[in-house]
Amino acid sequence: MAKKWYELFVSVEPASQSAASGEGNTEAVSSAEGTPSAAQTVAEIASSIAAEPTFDGSAQGPVSFEEIYQAADISAPSHGYTITKIAEMLQSEHIRNLPSEVKRSSILLALEAAGVKLKEVIEDAVRRDRALDTYERVLQKAVEELEAAKKEETRQIESELERIMAEHRTRLQANNDALAREKERFFSWRMQKQQEEKKIADAVAHFVSENPISVGGSAASAPAKLAGGQNAGVKE
Repeated sequence: MAKKWYELFVSVEPASQSAASGEGNTEAVSSAEGTPSAAQTVAEIASSIAAEPTFDGSAQGPVSFEEIYQAADISAPSHGYTITKIAEMLQSEHIRNLPSEVKRSSILLALEAAGVKLKEVIEDAVRRDRALDTYERVLQKAVEELEAAKKEETRQIESELERIMAEHRTRLQANNDALAREKERFFSWRMQKQQEEKKIADAVAHFVSENPISVGGSAASAPAKLAGGQNAGVKE
């Protein structure tokens, strides 16, 4: 649970050095054998805080951090020293360019002057961090659920498209089959027609020099012209 910003306030130094420094509110943690490390101390602070907050599972997209903190019932203490305020103080033009140890000492002095324990600030930081992590999981779950729902919807749409395409392919094939059958009937009839025309033409050929019967074509030849009361080309 330990994070880098903790290290600015919770140091690891021998107890004798801490005592000699005279900074009673630094809450420095001894690294001597048998004493907890800074990380262990932070872990103990974190474990002393209540369970992670809960959020409405129907979260609609990212919201402001303040809204998240409010939803998690995280409010500023009466003294006003939250981890957010500390972060702003660290960015103050008066100390932001100073060495880390100087910034740390300046903040700790300000906390001591206000009668604020460092532990309270770290607890506030842990609560906010947990709220952010929890809300992230809520959003992630919402995104995953939406993804699953949209994938299912997409699958149904694709299935419907396949069904519609299959129906249209069947209709197209039916059209092609119907056209093929009709053409086959027509070609078959035309062959019979040509045979019939040939039979007629062969019969007429015995009586005319110019056969007026068309064979194989769709247009009939013009009838033989009459001349002098007789059909032209008619054999006597």
